[in-house]
Amino acid sequence: MNQDYIQPNNWSIIEEGFDVDSVKSSESLFSIGNGAMGQRANFEETYSNETFQGSYIAGIYYPDKTKVGWWKNGYPEYFAKVLNAPNWIGINIEINGEILDLNTCKTVKNFRRELNMKEGWYSRSFEATLQNGTEIAANIRRFLSLDLDEIGVIKYDITSVNTDSKIVFKPYIDAGVTNEDANWDEKFWEPIQVSHFGNQGFVTARTFKTNFIVTTFMQNQVFINEKNQQLSPEKITENSEKIEFIYSVNLGKGAKATIQKIGGYTVSLNHENTLSAAENVIQKALDFGYDQLVENQIEAWTKIWEMSDITIDGDIKAQQGIRFNIFQLNQTYLGKDSRLNIGPKGFTGEKYGGSTYWDTEAYCIPFYMATKDQQVARNLLAYRFNHLDKAIENAAKLGFTNGAALFPMVTMNGEECHNEWEITFEEIHRNGAIAFAIFNYHRFTGDYSYIPEKGLEVLIGIARFWHQRATFSTEKNQYVILGVTGPNEYENNVNNNFYTNYLAKWCLDYTFEQIQKVALEFPLDHKRISEKVNISDSELQSWKKVADNMYFPYSEKLQIYLQQDGFLDKELVRVADLEKSQRPINQKWSWDRILRSPYIKQADVLQCFYFFENQFSKEELQRNFEFYESFTVHESSLSPCVHSIQAAVLDKMDMAYTFYLRTSRLDLDDYNKEVEEGCHITSMAGTWMSIVEGFGGMRVKNDALHFSPKIPKEWNGYSFKINFRNQILKVEINHQETKFILEGSDSMEVFVNEKPILVAPNHLATA
Repeated sequence: MNQDYIQPNNWSIIEEGFDVDSVKSSESLFSIGNGAMGQRANFEETYSNETFQGSYIAGIYYPDKTKVGWWKNGYPEYFAKVLNAPNWIGINIEINGEILDLNTCKTVKNFRRELNMKEGWYSRSFEATLQNGTEIAANIRRFLSLDLDEIGVIKYDITSVNTDSKIVFKPYIDAGVTNEDANWDEKFWEPIQVSHFGNQGFVTARTFKTNFIVTTFMQNQVFINEKNQQLSPEKITENSEKIEFIYSVNLGKGAKATIQKIGGYTVSLNHENTLSAAENVIQKALDFGYDQLVENQIEAWTKIWEMSDITIDGDIKAQQGIRFNIFQLNQTYLGKDSRLNIGPKGFTGEKYGGSTYWDTEAYCIPFYMATKDQQVARNLLAYRFNHLDKAIENAAKLGFTNGAALFPMVTMNGEECHNEWEITFEEIHRNGAIAFAIFNYHRFTGDYSYIPEKGLEVLIGIARFWHQRATFSTEKNQYVILGVTGPNEYENNVNNNFYTNYLAKWCLDYTFEQIQKVALEFPLDHKRISEKVNISDSELQSWKKVADNMYFPYSEKLQIYLQQDGFLDKELVRVADLEKSQRPINQKWSWDRILRSPYIKQADVLQCFYFFENQFSKEELQRNFEFYESFTVHESSLSPCVHSIQAAVLDKMDMAYTFYLRTSRLDLDDYNKEVEEGCHITSMAGTWMSIVEGFGGMRVKNDALHFSPKIPKEWNGYSFKINFRNQILKVEINHQETKFILEGSDSMEVFVNEKPILVAPNHLATA
């Protein structure tokens, strides 16, 4: 199916017309979340055709035993999975004795979905004729509250169009759910208790192995023509894992019946007694009432958009793309809880286990630093510090010693739980991204305190890992790093991946520098850390020796860094000369053929140029960009944003714009033909970077903001805000000029194309 059914709109994602082939894709695209939980846009009522049902709770996971044909020493015992949580949205409906099911209706007309990103709600409406001839019109709105983040609300209206109707609402909670991606088809939930009181139902269940306890709850009210009928359930059916209430109403022709359902989860992460917590949060929601809950939701999203919105004038598809990305990022993670992190699919699907990857440090932290209070980014850094002991354990399992730390490729609790060997054991560059995030946080916020408090211990563990992972080559008389996989996962078990080697050298040098700085400026912290990790001058000198003598593969002929040893031995057929019928190669080719090809899944050498831009010349960037871009197939969601930023640096604006559209509309236009599995949440932060750092050219140099603004010819103008060191700077860029407006009490000096401009509070400054 060609996915072009999403209507262009500045503030909403809109689907018009009912198509069974798009149901699973739309379930992903119209997903909603509030940082604490989220759910796919499944129908509340019965649907008998293909669907991917999913509700998810932040921090609740299960260690699904690894399934491999050949067990290797050091292999993770399990793959952590975010769990498909008990379903609270369900409302089966009978109309004149027939089940409402869009798959079996005679006709479905005027079907429409809308995800209103400005106000934070999802709606669906349709007109249907049932097999019994009854015509109805339905209108449903659903949202997950940002204020009361344990609850969601559904308002489901049915109007009887052509006849009198008996409407039976059957709201239910069901803990008998499974994951689509379960390795062994196990159930992950053990029901403990089913209970009810008045119009409230509760199912309490515990996860096997991890023993998280969750109470899933519902509270129902039934209205006719907006008047509360004060109904109690006429029947309640229940078993060990499900409870269903039944309410019946008789409607005259043209009348409207409504069920309002409050539902959600209370979890043992936050409550000792999840059942009483559920009762309390239901009462809070009832005290507000539906209309006030809607108002509160709109107000909460208004505050988020005030800071994080990016406006684009003159290009609706580009505008819709960036807002969709920003909206999904905020639905996934709001920074309230340092125990939580950002999964690549967020709350939109099960792929990647909902776990934490290096994406957080490489792509997400810049977005959260610039659009939230700096404490949010600090919480993301603290997440890794809290898992440092586990990272040391992970390294020890692979044979590393002396407190060397290898942070996991995939994790929920700090343990490695990825189950592909070439990634688990070899994609060690993730360690470097975690160290870079510490540097990046200090560079942007100016807050150095994190390093002596927590960050230095993380850096030392990482540096010890790189020191041990490097091998001295007598042939080269330099240090090499063997048997790795870079960000480009289309090459496994290579030697001297340029990006990995460069990160290793940088981490060793940077950690060495921070130890000296902390010793000088924070002697008590230095003493505490030195005693704890038992570090010596001789160890530091051995780090320096490795860093100063690291080998980087390079082609004198082409004047480029080689992705790894032997890259030029490949058959160098550029992507432009590859038959379109062969794309995407990950769906058309054998893995053996991919590994021998020159094709690059995502930025690799260029990822290094992005991180360490100031250590390379523009000429070096141009040579490497033009060579490697021609072999890159962008079959990773993390690839186009880095290319967009660097194309903008090189004034290749048509290319930068094309890459921007690809990254911002990756899911809306389903470039990779996989959106039904969920949205690409972490790469969405890269979309934000492609505008702010790419087109806006924002950099932090010497404690000041620098801009080198550019604008695609397709746009009239664009704007964004940056929270830089607790001052809010609004940047507006058009084809003629760049404008700055500062919210704060002190003036700020910024640089535009290296020229200083003083921006006074609440005064317009123009460059």
